[in-house]
Amino acid sequence: MTLAPRELARYSRHLLLGEVGLAGQERLRSARVLIVGAGGLGSPAALYLAACGVGTLGLVDFDRVELSNLQRQVLFTTADVGEPKTAAACTRLAALNPEVRLEPHARELRAANAGELVDAYDVVLDGSDRLDTRYLVNDACVLRRRPLVSAAIHRFEGQAMTYVPGRGPCYRCLFPSATDAGAESCAEAGVLGVLPGVLGTLQATEAIKLLLGLGTPLVGRLLSYDALALEFREFPFARRPDCAVCGERPTITALAEPAPACAPAAGAWRSLSANELAALLAEARPDGPPLVLIDVREPHEYAAGHLPGAQSVPLARLERALDSLAGAGTVVFVCRSGARSERACALALERGLRAPAHLAGGLLGWVRWIDPQLPLA
Repeated sequence: MTLAPRELARYSRHLLLGEVGLAGQERLRSARVLIVGAGGLGSPAALYLAACGVGTLGLVDFDRVELSNLQRQVLFTTADVGEPKTAAACTRLAALNPEVRLEPHARELRAANAGELVDAYDVVLDGSDRLDTRYLVNDACVLRRRPLVSAAIHRFEGQAMTYVPGRGPCYRCLFPSATDAGAESCAEAGVLGVLPGVLGTLQATEAIKLLLGLGTPLVGRLLSYDALALEFREFPFARRPDCAVCGERPTITALAEPAPACAPAAGAWRSLSANELAALLAEARPDGPPLVLIDVREPHEYAAGHLPGAQSVPLARLERALDSLAGAGTVVFVCRSGARSERACALALERGLRAPAHLAGGLLGWVRWIDPQLPLA
């Protein structure tokens, strides 16, 4: 199938490149790329892949656009705040290039659906900001033999790597467990607004190279970027024979939901969904067992919006306050995404607090499922 006249005009600068040409552009048009996470990394990657004529783009994201996203997530505008990210992203991408077929997947990536999603695409880009999702995407790509371009950002730094089946190591070869790769999320540590633009564009570049068979991909090489020093560094790494998913005797042979990176033994604390916490709050009685909500975010986050009745005790000051919580009833820790509240539970257990609980998914989940009007910093 040849390109239509309007496509010849749109992609004329590609056609001038001998390494791409008409055959390469047709290859791009027939390609299918899945982007996991339509956020800071997914935004520039999606924009450039759509602009260059990748035929089908799939977008996986179950969040809605928040005002705090706009500092770095260039797919969206102020008018998109409150809209599902996949819907807003598809509107923007269709306006950029109506020749591209867009496939929104407005759902959370889970073990039950990851394999089927990955199977339907030629290349996968992981722009997620959750470690458990990062490992799940890696495992799905290894088991389904799909190339993966993975990137991550933190404050002023970013990193990227590429996995190609049969050609090199996977993400678990570099970081065998979540504790080896652990870092705070953007919501907890902050991120320079332009940083994901650099890493997301690198992901798009890698995807195009893989689809066209050009150049040397980042296989067996971790590319690190320091924005403050404006420095790229490269760290070679090899496939591990004992890798749990791509090693010689893999122990991961099917997709499963990973355990939280910082979780202790099962049952040590209770994870409450937004719906479960809402039910507990609704059932609470003045003469019944007390339910104590502790918001462990920073004071400015608490001031922007919090659950009614929640006490502000930032995580850095929690240890000094734990003694006063002994015997206080059911203590539920709350934060923005659920990571800090899990650490609060672990700290509470160390200090002898019995059966603490936390809001899984944090206030982001509360806004999604219970109260979309709750403002978050």
